[in-house]
Parts: sequence; C-alpha cells; structure tokens
Amino acid sequence: MGNLKSVALPLLLAVSILHLQFVESVWFLDYHIHITNDLPLLNSLPGKPNLFLRCKSRNKDIGDRAMVKGQDYTWDTKINALQTTLFFCNARWESRKRRSFDAFVADRDEKRCLVYRSSCMWSVREDGIYFSRNNVTWFNEYPW
Repeated sequence: MGNLKSVALPLLLAVSILHLQFVESVWFLDYHIHITNDLPLLNSLPGKPNLFLRCKSRNKDIGDRAMVKGQDYTWDTKINALQTTLFFCNARWESRKRRSFDAFVADRDEKRCLVYRSSCMWSVREDGIYFSRNNVTWFNEYPW
C-alpha cells in the first residue's frame, strides 16, 4: 500500500501540473475569428455590400459590418477564467436570408480552433454558414 502511494501521488501531481499548464496557456491565448463573405453576387454589383453582419458578446460589441464578396471580418478574443466566452453574430444576405450563429463558444472552440493558428474560420455561402478547422475542409454548421 505504501508503495502505491509513493507512485500514485507523484503521478497525480504531475498530471495536475500538466493540466494546469494547458488551462493557463488556453486562458492567455488569442483566438482569431474570421468570417469571410463567399456569397454569390446574383443581383449585387461588384464592390457593393451583399452581406451584413453584427457580432457581439455579452460584454463586447464588435459592431456592424457591410461586406462585399471576398471580404474578411476578423477579431481576436481570449477565453475567460470560467471558460464561458461566447461571441454570436446575426447575418443578413441582402433581403434574401437571415441567420444567427455562434462564432466562438469557449467549450466548443478552444481545441478545434487551435489546429489552424488558433483561428476559427467561417465562410458565409449560398446554402449556409460553414466552419473549417484547417481552412481546407469546410462543414455547413448553420444552414440558412
């Protein structure tokens, strides 16, 4: 029994320290949120906005953006100590469609957004709002 304690206690301590180091590094890490307008022009003229976004958290309003095709809307955030950081957006594609979506949710995105330079990549398209963890493979997480 004494032998088990002498092995288990240092092992438990080592695991706790590694976990704490990971959690602390996540708290101080900047996450980059990118939302790109990949909508077709349809009746819009080139250079005229066809996507309108408003993104905010409970404490921070990122503001309104009128976006032209190909434009990127970005901001940075950190995860708060309680890991409850949440940014949501309202998207409007001209007068065609509207959709709200969560652009950053701490417990959902803290690990999946680390894969590509600590970035959460979003693409607004004709059939919905897509997410990518690597800027190569995209998933329609929020259909219109």
